[in-house]
Amino acid sequence: MTERHLLPPFLPADTRVLMLGSFPPPRARWKMDFYYPNFQNDMWRIFGLVFFRDKDHFLTDTRDAFHEERLRSFLSAKGIALSDTALEVRRLRGNASDKFLEIITPIDLEATLRRLPLCTAVVTTGQKATDTLLSLISADAPAVGDSTPFTLLDRPMRFYRMPSSSRAYPKPLPEKAAAYRRMFEELHLL
Repeated sequence: MTERHLLPPFLPADTRVLMLGSFPPPRARWKMDFYYPNFQNDMWRIFGLVFFRDKDHFLTDTRDAFHEERLRSFLSAKGIALSDTALEVRRLRGNASDKFLEIITPIDLEATLRRLPLCTAVVTTGQKATDTLLSLISADAPAVGDSTPFTLLDRPMRFYRMPSSSRAYPKPLPEKAAAYRRMFEELHLL
């Protein structure tokens, strides 16, 4: 049985950076109807550390979920788009692990980038997303925390491969945030 993506891509008008994960966790693990909805995922804590030096910046007042509207507003102001590399998957086990995702339908990257004419960088946030993106573009795989150039739609771009925000990825939160900070500095978003 396959599962289709439930979230539309988040594509602010002045997007300069497109961040791509793999696929959302099972719906039962969601705390909001937005990207990185699992409270155990550290993406929004990474963003809090990088942009506000506060890992809890995007928490709700109850501190048990992330503040979706604050995230949407912030990402729109910064020109950061979000989507996933998979539109349809088969979960080989009933969990959120990328290791057990079979990609059935990948993102139509060219169509997505046509909607983002100012975008000059594509970022993957884990190994499955990286592998899927590499199947869609002609580029060398960068090391984690690094980037490599590629061209798509006659547009020169950078492909950044960032550490996974999953707690299963064996790197402390401050080290993950430092890698993201370097990337956002290079992209002139800090």
